[in-house]
Amino acid sequence: MPAPAPALWSTRSRWLGLAVLTLPVILTSMDITILHIAIPTITHELTPSPSQTLWILDTYGFLLAGLLIVMGNIGDRIGRRRLLLIGAAVFGAASIPAAFAPTPEVLIAARALMGIGGATLMPSTLSLIRNMFADPAERTRAIGIWTAGLSGGIALGPIIGGLLLEAFWWGSVFLINVPVIALLLALTPRLVPEYRSPASSRLDVLSVLLSFAAILPIVWAIKTAAEELALTPAAVAGLAAGILAGAVFLLRQPRLQTPLVDIGLFANPRFSGAVLGAGLAMFSLVGVMLYSAQYLQLVEGLSPLAAAVAILPVMISVGGMAVLASVLVRRFGHPLVFGAGAAVAAAGMLAFSRLSADGGLVLVIVSSAFIGAGISPMMTLATDVVVASAPPTRSGAASALSETAGELGAALGIAVLGSIGTALYRSRVLDGVPGDIPAEVTEVVSSSLGAAIGVSEHLPAEAATHLAGLARHAFADGLGAAAVTGGLILVVAAVICPLLLHRDRSAIRFTDPAEDTPDK
Repeated sequence: MPAPAPALWSTRSRWLGLAVLTLPVILTSMDITILHIAIPTITHELTPSPSQTLWILDTYGFLLAGLLIVMGNIGDRIGRRRLLLIGAAVFGAASIPAAFAPTPEVLIAARALMGIGGATLMPSTLSLIRNMFADPAERTRAIGIWTAGLSGGIALGPIIGGLLLEAFWWGSVFLINVPVIALLLALTPRLVPEYRSPASSRLDVLSVLLSFAAILPIVWAIKTAAEELALTPAAVAGLAAGILAGAVFLLRQPRLQTPLVDIGLFANPRFSGAVLGAGLAMFSLVGVMLYSAQYLQLVEGLSPLAAAVAILPVMISVGGMAVLASVLVRRFGHPLVFGAGAAVAAAGMLAFSRLSADGGLVLVIVSSAFIGAGISPMMTLATDVVVASAPPTRSGAASALSETAGELGAALGIAVLGSIGTALYRSRVLDGVPGDIPAEVTEVVSSSLGAAIGVSEHLPAEAATHLAGLARHAFADGLGAAAVTGGLILVVAAVICPLLLHRDRSAIRFTDPAEDTPDK
């Protein structure tokens, strides 16, 4: 059934449409973190290598980040609702092979396909909201709800994962996507109007290729260096190739009539501060949630469900602060709320780094809640700054910039902080493992804490206690180093982002003055 004309689009219809558009946001953001609670089980069942484990975790995030801007541009051209429906179908279909993957390679490939589908969902939903809510006050509330769904989904992932793993196999964390996607496909054509930009130009394919050529080699180099415990010639070559492709990408954009990324936007300090804050916030939040889920299960010995319940305060703090962000910014202004949020999250991160192998359940709960409470308003306000300033014709591409910063930050957080933890863990285990353990067993033990616990279960009691203790202490050391790194990143954000937000309060301008028209 076609959507009604905008003149007949009642207030009730707009808010019902918003409820439908919040579904894919919760789903795609939840999928970033739902694996954190499931990865110990997946590690035990599929026995991936350390590098494969990291790729399982963040292949989805990197493709999501790499394609968000592309999909935002495509949505402006072919219709944002149409792109949403296509992407939702791909995301749901890819969830099925992910759920039944027999090997790490199949799971990585399925996660990649999910990332391609997921990349269409966030920019489509956000730009549709921008068109559906013309009134600034309504739009701010709608974006606040959208952001609460985004932040809540990230925190909800481990909770849902724990509940599913308590009753089903690890693949259920993917299969849960299918009924939600089916509901989205049924409701969206009835409750959400179609919008597209009347003025569309050809997508620059070379820019798309360059964006991937910049991101993926750098990520591969980081993971390789962590696994090899050295910056190998191959890793150096990967870094150089990525940096070179990134430089060519940035030089090419100003020469295009319709660039993939409007580099001129970053000349506005306010825009730059918001985007930078979103990226650094997600870098730290997702990197730490990766460790907290493993710590609760493999160090504290909690079941997946109990670990999920222990993470519940994070969800509450993230969702609550996302709703309160608009109230705080009216009273104190964007710079102060951004700076205070980053400072609170940094304090929580540094407290998190004090966790030890001897236990710290209360500390992990309290510190994680502080991290979520500080980061949530940063994400909410970053989205509001970008979207509220963009005209309808470029809303898909503009909203994608904000989301790309967040998703790329999340994926880099897993890659960088995960690699720091992996490198330190591997180094500590290799230094402390008894010499009489065979080399192939040592290699398995040094791959991950979950693998080490699995090996220890088949050893005599004394040897098992020694090996499990060594692995847990090595993991705690890696966790501490990663958390300190994340905390320092947030300290930098607490200083730089408020300065940028103070410098220029003017609105962000795009060169294309045309307006979108809804399909009749």
